[in-house]
Amino acid sequence: MTDKAELVKPVKVSQEARPEDSFLTIFKVSVEKGFEPAFIEKMMELQERNDANNARKAFFDAFANFKAEMPPVKKDKYNKYFKSWYTSLGMLLDTYNPILGSNGLSLQFPSPEQGDTSMTVACKLSHRLGHSETVTMKGPIDTAAVGKVSGQPSRNPMQDLKSTFTYLRSVTCESILGVAGTEGTVDDDGNGAGGIEFISDDQKKLLIKELSTRRIEVKQFLAHLGVENVDLIPAKRFTEAMSAATSKPTPAEKKELGPGTGEQGGLL
Repeated sequence: MTDKAELVKPVKVSQEARPEDSFLTIFKVSVEKGFEPAFIEKMMELQERNDANNARKAFFDAFANFKAEMPPVKKDKYNKYFKSWYTSLGMLLDTYNPILGSNGLSLQFPSPEQGDTSMTVACKLSHRLGHSETVTMKGPIDTAAVGKVSGQPSRNPMQDLKSTFTYLRSVTCESILGVAGTEGTVDDDGNGAGGIEFISDDQKKLLIKELSTRRIEVKQFLAHLGVENVDLIPAKRFTEAMSAATSKPTPAEKKELGPGTGEQGGLL
């Protein structure tokens, strides 16, 4: 009679082996030995549990390696309303995706669950062997954005949904990776954002008026100053910004001064 005990020996499977390979090995050996289907099924269940345990161990080993290699992530966006810097989702993913991938890990954001007034978003961190961990967060649909003058909603419903989805993805991503943006930002060379003061709304209006009057492209002007948008021009550089803007004559002044006026310099 066939000794069933000889199949009880565990099938050695490397961490990089595919689970389907181990199942096929068990099935092939079991059939050759003439074991009953019920016994084969039991052995496959045991092997499945063993594979899952190996995958879980591989996940945490890879995650430990990721944590050892990960650099700090800076706060790259400024919320002028709350006067605070924050780390955008793009900065998080651009910083960490390459390191996660090199360790066999990947992030996913499954389709969110959405109600009339709320949204639930999950961030799933998976290892190539199949084990995954998930962090889920529920939040209200962000409908708070309103125009300063009109007092009416300044975004359409689709933009409200995108804002909510982006925010919840950022929060769950930070949570599952165990990271937080550093106080030094990409705009201040790591010196911290606490002491930065930006131009006021009145200064912004004055500057935009000059740019419009002198027909200067805002995008080109910001590139000249090295800032992302007008709101992020430091107050101490307002005089510099105004000088750069007013260095180009208005169309009327240019006409009086003759051809070629205002064509010198990188900005103008």
